[in-house]
Amino acid sequence: MTYGRADIHALLEANDLHPSRALGQNFVADGNTVRKIAHLAGVGPGSRVVEIGAGLGSLTLALSETGASVTAVEIDRRIVPVLRSRVEPLGVRVVEADALTVVWRALLEDAGAPGDGDGDHSPTPEPTWNLVANLPYNVAVPLVIRVLEEAPQVSSLLIMVQREVGERLAAQPGSKAYGAVSVKVAYWARASVVGRVPASVFIPRPKVESVLVRLDRRPFPEGEVGAASYDRLFSVVRAGFAHRRKMLRRSLDGLVRPEAYADAGVEPTARAEELGLDDWGRLAWWEPTEPIAS
Repeated sequence: MTYGRADIHALLEANDLHPSRALGQNFVADGNTVRKIAHLAGVGPGSRVVEIGAGLGSLTLALSETGASVTAVEIDRRIVPVLRSRVEPLGVRVVEADALTVVWRALLEDAGAPGDGDGDHSPTPEPTWNLVANLPYNVAVPLVIRVLEEAPQVSSLLIMVQREVGERLAAQPGSKAYGAVSVKVAYWARASVVGRVPASVFIPRPKVESVLVRLDRRPFPEGEVGAASYDRLFSVVRAGFAHRRKMLRRSLDGLVRPEAYADAGVEPTARAEELGLDDWGRLAWWEPTEPIAS
């Protein structure tokens, strides 16, 4: 059973709680919405789900209803006791932690990911987890990038975020929202906006629109974007987008050799938003062996 508006208000009042603006708390008070999210996440019996920012448990209850094994992570110590009382009897594991600093491998190992503890010490374990979250806009991007970089066990993410943030994460070359974050997400995953969530389903009601973004991890991403190292690739990408209206030959001056554009099949007069992931990979591969005179 999920929460309605009266349930959220009753829980807040009974426990003398108020949504924290600092933590960006907006609780979902609509059963149809949380069930839709659980459905779009594609989870069910046998699935392992880690939910970030579980709050009072609105989405947690819907995820548990599917038969999935759920680990709910919540940073707010005021809310954790309420969350535990509502979802632990259903078999949900509740962890009080900050998702921006938690050690992901330890978190997922402690929850019993397949292959852990049976002699498998592979540095890149097979992805076996789904992440689902309702994320405040100020932590959405760093959290998504951190999970993609540090938690290879997570094979897919279904996140609810501010519309502008979601569009950045899933943006394609040539669009207004496309930027360095879009390229980094594309390196790790295939991302798309899969739904919209009206402000009316939240308590308190936010002043921004929300969207649902699904990200599916790509296998062996480094094999698809040339031989440039990860750090080298994104140093070039960041420099390109730092002055996105400039031509690349100017924004990347001193970082990419002039002759590298022809070798990479990229026009030096192009601008950053015109390049796809493969273009960036080819361009970054031509790393100068000595400082370039500017």
